[in-house]
Amino acid sequence: MSWKWEYAFGAEQASRTAPSEFVAAVEKKAAELMRMCEAKYLDGTLHQDAGPKGGDITVPGGMFRYQIVVRRERVFIVQVTYLGF
Repeated sequence: MSWKWEYAFGAEQASRTAPSEFVAAVEKKAAELMRMCEAKYLDGTLHQDAGPKGGDITVPGGMFRYQIVVRRERVFIVQVTYLGF
């Protein structure tokens, strides 16, 4: 397995209505977060400890909420909020 990021729940639907610049910023940050996980958890499928907490990341125009599932080697984007700032 290798690390990936993906939208979860209704986050993908919400991202479809947001401006493309905002969505690009969210996806860029998600890719950075995924690469960080890839470096920290070399083989996530063997991970035995409790998983890390998710969090919020602010990007130009809004924010998104993520959750890391180490054993599945995934970063899930669970909420996308476009505020237009």
